[in-house]
Amino acid sequence: MNPNYRDATLDDLPGIVAIYNSTVPSRLVTADLEPVTVESRLAWFHAHGPNARPLWVVEENGAIIAWLSFSDFYGRPAYLRTAEVSIYLAESARGKGLGKQLLQVALERAPALGIDTLLGFIFGHNEPSLRLFQRFEFQTWGSLPRVAVLDGVERDLLILGRRLG
Repeated sequence: MNPNYRDATLDDLPGIVAIYNSTVPSRLVTADLEPVTVESRLAWFHAHGPNARPLWVVEENGAIIAWLSFSDFYGRPAYLRTAEVSIYLAESARGKGLGKQLLQVALERAPALGIDTLLGFIFGHNEPSLRLFQRFEFQTWGSLPRVAVLDGVERDLLILGRRLG
Protein backbone atom coordinates (compact mmCIF):
# COMPACT_ATOMS: atom_id res chain seq x y z
CA MET A 1 0.00 0.00 0.00
CA ASN A 2 1.40 3.37 -1.00
CA PRO A 3 0.85 6.41 1.18
CA ASN A 4 -1.27 9.22 -0.20
CA TYR A 5 1.43 11.80 -0.83
CA ARG A 6 1.63 14.89 -3.01
CA ASP A 7 4.14 17.54 -4.00
CA ALA A 8 4.52 20.19 -1.32
CA THR A 9 3.44 23.76 -1.88
CA LEU A 10 4.71 26.87 -0.13
CA ASP A 11 1.56 26.79 2.00
CA ASP A 12 2.78 23.46 3.40
CA LEU A 13 6.06 24.88 4.67
CA PRO A 14 4.78 25.76 8.17
CA GLY A 15 3.58 22.17 8.63
CA ILE A 16 6.87 20.79 7.29
CA VAL A 17 8.83 23.01 9.68
CA ALA A 18 6.59 22.03 12.60
CA ILE A 19 7.33 18.33 12.04
CA TYR A 20 11.04 19.06 11.66
CA ASN A 21 11.07 21.11 14.85
CA SER A 22 9.25 18.34 16.72
CA THR A 23 12.34 16.16 16.22
CA VAL A 24 14.89 18.67 17.53
CA PRO A 25 14.49 17.90 21.28
CA SER A 26 15.02 14.16 20.77
CA ARG A 27 18.63 14.71 19.64
CA LEU A 28 18.08 11.63 17.47
CA VAL A 29 17.23 12.95 14.02
CA THR A 30 18.67 16.39 13.29
CA ALA A 31 21.84 18.27 14.15
CA ASP A 32 19.88 21.46 14.75
CA LEU A 33 19.94 22.28 18.44
CA GLU A 34 17.11 24.83 18.38
CA PRO A 35 13.89 25.00 16.36
CA VAL A 36 14.18 26.58 12.91
CA THR A 37 11.88 29.21 11.43
CA VAL A 38 9.76 28.97 8.33
CA GLU A 39 11.71 31.92 6.89
CA SER A 40 15.02 30.13 7.43
CA ARG A 41 13.76 27.17 5.36
CA LEU A 42 12.59 29.14 2.30
CA ALA A 43 15.78 28.61 0.27
CA TRP A 44 15.72 24.91 1.13
CA PHE A 45 12.08 24.69 0.04
CA HIS A 46 12.79 26.43 -3.27
CA ALA A 47 15.70 24.04 -3.96
CA HIS A 48 13.06 21.33 -4.45
CA GLY A 49 10.76 20.71 -7.38
CA PRO A 50 8.56 17.88 -8.61
CA ASN A 51 10.71 16.97 -11.62
CA ALA A 52 14.16 16.65 -10.06
CA ARG A 53 14.33 16.98 -6.26
CA PRO A 54 10.78 16.48 -5.01
CA LEU A 55 9.46 17.40 -1.61
CA TRP A 56 6.40 15.33 -0.76
CA VAL A 57 3.91 15.69 2.05
CA VAL A 58 1.38 13.26 3.49
CA GLU A 59 -1.82 14.69 4.93
CA GLU A 60 -4.33 13.21 7.33
CA ASN A 61 -7.51 15.06 8.26
CA GLY A 62 -6.15 18.23 6.66
CA ALA A 63 -2.87 18.23 8.61
CA ILE A 64 0.57 17.31 7.34
CA ILE A 65 1.76 14.21 9.19
CA ALA A 66 4.90 13.41 7.19
CA TRP A 67 7.26 14.67 4.55
CA LEU A 68 10.00 13.29 2.36
CA SER A 69 12.63 15.20 0.43
CA PHE A 70 15.21 14.39 -2.19
CA SER A 71 18.13 16.81 -1.85
CA ASP A 72 21.28 17.44 -3.84
CA PHE A 73 24.38 15.70 -2.63
CA TYR A 74 27.42 17.94 -2.43
CA GLY A 75 26.10 20.43 -4.99
CA ARG A 76 28.47 19.61 -7.85
CA PRO A 77 27.33 18.57 -11.36
CA ALA A 78 29.09 15.19 -11.29
CA TYR A 79 26.84 14.17 -8.38
CA LEU A 80 23.56 15.01 -10.15
CA ARG A 81 22.41 11.37 -10.22
CA THR A 82 22.91 11.05 -6.46
CA ALA A 83 20.42 12.39 -3.93
CA GLU A 84 20.01 12.43 -0.19
CA VAL A 85 16.62 11.19 0.96
CA SER A 86 15.13 12.49 4.22
CA ILE A 87 11.93 11.33 5.91
CA TYR A 88 10.29 13.11 8.81
CA LEU A 89 7.14 12.00 10.59
CA ALA A 90 4.87 13.79 13.03
CA GLU A 91 4.89 12.16 16.44
CA SER A 92 1.37 10.82 15.87
CA ALA A 93 2.50 9.07 12.67
CA ARG A 94 5.58 7.32 14.01
CA GLY A 95 5.75 3.57 14.46
CA LYS A 96 2.90 2.82 12.04
CA GLY A 97 4.83 1.86 8.91
CA LEU A 98 4.51 5.21 7.12
CA GLY A 99 8.27 5.74 6.95
CA LYS A 100 8.62 2.32 5.34
CA GLN A 101 5.93 3.15 2.80
CA LEU A 102 7.52 6.50 1.94
CA LEU A 103 10.98 5.01 1.51
CA GLN A 104 9.54 2.33 -0.77
CA VAL A 105 7.89 4.98 -2.96
CA ALA A 106 11.12 7.00 -3.01
CA LEU A 107 13.05 3.97 -4.25
CA GLU A 108 10.43 3.29 -6.92
CA ARG A 109 10.27 6.89 -8.15
CA ALA A 110 13.98 7.78 -7.99
CA PRO A 111 15.00 6.35 -11.41
CA ALA A 112 12.36 8.42 -13.21
CA LEU A 113 13.83 11.48 -11.47
CA GLY A 114 17.27 10.71 -12.90
CA ILE A 115 18.53 9.37 -9.59
CA ASP A 116 20.51 6.13 -9.48
CA THR A 117 22.08 6.48 -6.03
CA LEU A 118 20.27 7.34 -2.79
CA LEU A 119 21.98 8.35 0.43
CA GLY A 120 20.78 8.67 3.98
CA PHE A 121 22.70 10.64 6.60
CA ILE A 122 21.75 9.10 9.95
CA PHE A 123 23.13 9.48 13.45
CA GLY A 124 24.75 6.26 14.68
CA HIS A 125 22.45 6.22 17.73
CA ASN A 126 19.25 6.56 15.65
CA GLU A 127 18.39 2.85 15.68
CA PRO A 128 14.86 3.18 14.21
CA SER A 129 16.12 5.05 11.12
CA LEU A 130 19.11 2.74 10.69
CA ARG A 131 16.81 -0.30 10.82
CA LEU A 132 14.45 1.30 8.28
CA PHE A 133 17.18 2.02 5.75
CA GLN A 134 18.91 -1.33 6.29
CA ARG A 135 15.58 -3.08 5.71
CA PHE A 136 15.67 -1.57 2.21
CA GLU A 137 19.22 -2.80 1.56
CA PHE A 138 21.01 0.45 2.24
CA GLN A 139 24.56 -0.24 3.36
CA THR A 140 26.92 1.81 5.49
CA TRP A 141 29.19 3.58 3.02
CA GLY A 142 30.79 5.95 5.46
CA SER A 143 31.22 6.68 9.13
CA LEU A 144 32.10 10.07 10.54
CA PRO A 145 32.95 9.34 14.17
CA ARG A 146 32.02 11.88 16.82
CA VAL A 147 31.38 14.75 14.37
CA ALA A 148 28.26 16.03 16.16
CA VAL A 149 27.96 17.21 19.74
CA LEU A 150 24.44 16.94 21.12
CA ASP A 151 24.00 18.18 24.69
CA GLY A 152 27.66 17.50 25.40
CA VAL A 153 27.63 13.99 23.89
CA GLU A 154 29.73 13.31 20.80
CA ARG A 155 27.76 11.41 18.15
CA ASP A 156 28.67 9.56 14.97
CA LEU A 157 27.11 10.28 11.60
CA LEU A 158 26.66 7.33 9.27
CA ILE A 159 26.25 7.63 5.53
CA LEU A 160 24.02 4.87 4.20
CA GLY A 161 23.79 4.33 0.47
CA ARG A 162 22.05 2.26 -2.11
CA ARG A 163 22.54 1.99 -5.85
CA LEU A 164 19.33 1.55 -7.78
CA GLY A 165 18.82 -0.76 -10.72
